[in-house]
Amino acid sequence: MTTILDRTAPRDLATELPARLSLTPKTTLAGLLDGAWWPRSRDLEAELPPLAAALDGVWGRITRVAVNPTRWPVVPRTVAMGGRKIHVGWFTEQDPDKLLLLSYTAGRWDLLVVPPETAPAAAARLMAAAAVPGSVLTAGALMADEGVIGRGIRDAVRRESTWEDEGGAFLTSSGNPAGRSALPPPGSGS
Repeated sequence: MTTILDRTAPRDLATELPARLSLTPKTTLAGLLDGAWWPRSRDLEAELPPLAAALDGVWGRITRVAVNPTRWPVVPRTVAMGGRKIHVGWFTEQDPDKLLLLSYTAGRWDLLVVPPETAPAAAARLMAAAAVPGSVLTAGALMADEGVIGRGIRDAVRRESTWEDEGGAFLTSSGNPAGRSALPPPGSGS
């Protein structure tokens, strides 16, 4: 089978679709995060304009963005957006799963960045958790928690599948499925 990659596809897709955001509701409870953003790719040049456009009406004009370069293969110095530029900086000390947004007139916001390859169910959990007012969880802590939750879900599905594949056989003390011969014969009263 031959696969053809169109390197322009992520950029085209990102500019056509709205940003996937979950923002903390306005409240007096201040938390460590102001919400979450789930980009469709790791292309900042394509992903930042729809994000800034979505936030302009809510938070004011976004003028600067800071990222950790660990999660972004290319970090441009500026990104063009509708006749203006968003300045992009990078800091290795910044949490790799966080995006810092600045507006000259309105302030600063921190968003959890949900990796583009994240499954929709996991992304929904992360976006909801990042938008909890007053939360003291960092972006890194949320990602670590989701890793544990995701592993638990995968393990439970695997165990259920194993159970079904083996006809519902019970496991021995060593964790291996017991053969039907290990079961007491019917009517033996055991």
